[in-house]
Amino acid sequence: MPAKVENIHQSLMSHVSVDARLQTDIVRLAEEHPADVVLTFLRCAPTCDRAAAMMWRAIGSSGPALEKVLPTLLCVMEDWPLHRMCTSDGDNKDLFALAATLVIWLIVQVPECHETIVLYSSRLFVALLFHVVITTQQMPPEEVDNFWRACREEHRLPSKPNRFAVQAMKALLCRLQCDHVVVAMERKRGWDTLLCAHTQHYAVGLLAREMLRGLIPLCSRIALHLLRQLSREEPCWDLPALAFLVEVLECLDTTKCGDSMLEIMSRHLQSECRERHRLALRGLVVPSKDPSMARRMCSVSQSLLELLGDGDREVVSMSLHVFTNVLQHKDILVSSTTAPKLAEALLLLFDHDNSHVQLLSIQLFCKVMDLVVDEGKKPLETIVNKSLDTLFIYCHDDNWHVAKASQETLHWVAKYLNRRALEQVVEKEQLSKFAEVLLAEDRSRAAEHLRRARPYLQSPQEPLREAAVRFMGMAERSSRGQQGELQLICNALQARRQDASPSCSNLENQAQFPQRPKELGTPSGSSEPVSQEHTRRH
Repeated sequence: MPAKVENIHQSLMSHVSVDARLQTDIVRLAEEHPADVVLTFLRCAPTCDRAAAMMWRAIGSSGPALEKVLPTLLCVMEDWPLHRMCTSDGDNKDLFALAATLVIWLIVQVPECHETIVLYSSRLFVALLFHVVITTQQMPPEEVDNFWRACREEHRLPSKPNRFAVQAMKALLCRLQCDHVVVAMERKRGWDTLLCAHTQHYAVGLLAREMLRGLIPLCSRIALHLLRQLSREEPCWDLPALAFLVEVLECLDTTKCGDSMLEIMSRHLQSECRERHRLALRGLVVPSKDPSMARRMCSVSQSLLELLGDGDREVVSMSLHVFTNVLQHKDILVSSTTAPKLAEALLLLFDHDNSHVQLLSIQLFCKVMDLVVDEGKKPLETIVNKSLDTLFIYCHDDNWHVAKASQETLHWVAKYLNRRALEQVVEKEQLSKFAEVLLAEDRSRAAEHLRRARPYLQSPQEPLREAAVRFMGMAERSSRGQQGELQLICNALQARRQDASPSCSNLENQAQFPQRPKELGTPSGSSEPVSQEHTRRH
């Protein structure tokens, strides 16, 4: 059979067009022996000369014939840079993957190919996207480079294979009547961005978003192909593939492919690449809203916990969103092992420099208290106790949302700890009495409260500094007799003299040593000049 195909190719060399009889022969051979036809044409005319181009167009004009040959063409395309497959006569000479891409480019320009191209559109798109990525990120081997030089001379193609792969992708999209996607990418300079290895994944994400606007069925099929591709762990290809996938996840039926998707996202959460972190987290945010997926996400909780300590604000924010979404489902509880780790991580985030991260962490802290399993409630109390001072101070935050969330969570904390007096103070919104009640109940731990409040003297927000000064003044009165801690507060409040705010300075004067108690003296009870000196200074 390969010999017969070669003979047809040779006979066409002297023809201007394919006559009806020869076209019938070509189509029949393609339908009956598709693999032999494809492999023989690609071997005897890899650069797709004029005769080969006529043969491919003849096949493209026949829907049944094209449907038969496309799977073989795709197999060649997907095996970069060279593909090896035997014809019926035993020939297994390597084939150029780019030769198959060239054939696809020719075929999609045949009007009669439309229906068959639509049938294979998702796989064709993924194969072409793979070629764009691989030819951008890797220098082609010398033999591929020489082959492409010959193709350029034959068809006046772009100088670089990646530009041609983009050209073929545009042709495919136009054949699928997606001209608006091509135009939108052009207007946003997406095609140029796609040709740069460092920005390629951004362009792929943009392409996915543009396609999602009117091509949801196609995007759904593409997503399924990408899931299979990403399961193979191909480092040079997985970042752009992941970028496309996370944009179209809403098209997938998670009941059928949720486990596969979760395995891929979990693997990329553990990657050292920051962009993979971000994309994997984005890939978890939407599915985490689905109850069936949320229950399965316990497998990634440890990775998410570690990312809460990341220096990237966006990574931390998305991790918080995933946790929050998962815990919105009523039947999901926080395990006794996860609860203290998560609470500790969230407590640190209360002081994050981004108000949105603060808000999410405070709200999530409240959910953890509410949803921890019974056996985890008692061990969590130690961490919850530590939050009292911080939450009280953030009740005075300039950001109304942070202040409101802090007050609501403070109420939950008091209730969780079964501290009815504190609970009532917060319920009645009598925050001015909160510190007094807290320190009266925790007199023996006044020094601890003092230490926790001290950092807020350096807050850029005046209301937080004022709240800290008031709190520390009360802590000073409660910690009488604890000489070391009194010295610490003296030093801290003295440092606040530099504060430019008159109101804060006045508060300090009121808060520091309101009655000059004997405890400011030496252990023997005698007053030291240093105490009077502090009074004069302020």
